[in-house]
Amino acid sequence: MAKTDEFGEELADFVRRVAELKAARSVSEGDLPTVLDAAIFELDHVADQLWPWYERLSSAGPPRTPSADRQEQHLLRAVFQRFPLPVALVDREAVVRRLNFTATAFTGVRAGYATGRPLTGLLAHADRAAFRSQAAAVARGEGDRSLTVHLQQHPSAPVHATLTAVRPSGEPHTTVLVVLQPGDLRASPGVAESPATQVPDLAETTRHAALMDVLDEMTTTLLTAPRGDREAVVRQAARVLHGRFADWVIADTGTAGFSRTTVLAPSEEEASALAGQDPTTCPLVMETARTASPALQVGPPNPDAFGRDAEGAPVLVQANVTSLLCVPVVVGGAVQGVLTLFRCAARPAFSMAEARALDTMSRHLSLAVAATP
Repeated sequence: MAKTDEFGEELADFVRRVAELKAARSVSEGDLPTVLDAAIFELDHVADQLWPWYERLSSAGPPRTPSADRQEQHLLRAVFQRFPLPVALVDREAVVRRLNFTATAFTGVRAGYATGRPLTGLLAHADRAAFRSQAAAVARGEGDRSLTVHLQQHPSAPVHATLTAVRPSGEPHTTVLVVLQPGDLRASPGVAESPATQVPDLAETTRHAALMDVLDEMTTTLLTAPRGDREAVVRQAARVLHGRFADWVIADTGTAGFSRTTVLAPSEEEASALAGQDPTTCPLVMETARTASPALQVGPPNPDAFGRDAEGAPVLVQANVTSLLCVPVVVGGAVQGVLTLFRCAARPAFSMAEARALDTMSRHLSLAVAATP
C-alpha cells in the first residue's frame, strides 16, 4: 500500500509538471528549446521510471478497499472533526493537512485557509523553530514529543502541544497528530465541567430544537404529500430541507438510471446552472447509489466529488462547499434516488447528529415514495 501511495504521489507531481509545461507554450521562441528539453526529460522519466513502476504494481494486483473499510474511514474522519480538543494533522514540515472544528475555533483560522499552510504561522515567532524541529523528529519515528507554545493572536497564554506520529490512509508519508491544550485546562473546550458547576448549553439546546422542527415539518410533509407522483414527493421533501437545513439540496432519482429532478440553490442562476448536470458524472452520487450508505464529508477532500459545471470548474469549489451530506432513497431494496445537501462558506458544518437526523428522514422519504404507485 505504501508503494502505491508513493507511486500516486510521484504521478501527481508529474501531472503538475506537465501542466506547467503546457502553460509555458506561450514563451518566446528563444526560450522554446529549454521548454522542449524539459518536456523530453519528462517523457524519459515516464518511460524509464513511472511505467516500470506501474507494471510492478499491476503485477502485484490492485489493492482492494472493502466497503466496511470505507465506512470506517468515514467514521474516523467524522470522529476527528468532532473531537472536543483542538487537533491538527501536519506533515514533517509542519504544513497543515487537516484541522478539526475545535481547532478552527481555538485558533480563529478556518480549516480551508489553514490547509496547505504551515501550522507554525499561527505560533509566536519564538516558538516556530522549536515546533518545526519537534514535528520533524516525530515524523522520523523518534517518538512522541510535547512542548509549550504560544499562539500569535494570544502570545501571553501558554498552549501545550502534544505531537505523535500516525499513518492515516490516503497519506503518502507518516504525518504528525498535534493536540493543542490551553495552559489553563479549565479553559479547554474539551474539558467538561463537574456536574455541580455544569450549566445547560443554550446554543446546543437551540440547535437541537431547530433540528426537531425540521424533523416535524418533514414528517408532516410526507404524511400529507399527494400520492401518485414520486418526483413531486421528493421535491416537497427537498423544499423542507432547503434554506433552514442546507444551502443546496439536489435530488437525483430514477429506476433504470438517474436524472437530475430537483436543484434548490442560494439563487435561481446557480440552480439552473446545475440542473442540466448528468448525475453519472458525480462520483459521490454514484458511490452512494452503489453502496446505499449515507456519506458525511467536512471540508470535502476531493474537489471533483460532485463533478464539474458547464464551464469545467469543480462544483464543490464553485459553490464554496464546506460540508455535505449524501443519503440514498431506497425502495424495495433498490436505490431509486439520492439526496445531496451542501453547506457553504461560513455556515457551521453538518454535525453527526444532523447526519443521523437526515438518515432518518431519508428512510421516511423512502417509505413515502414506496407507498406512491
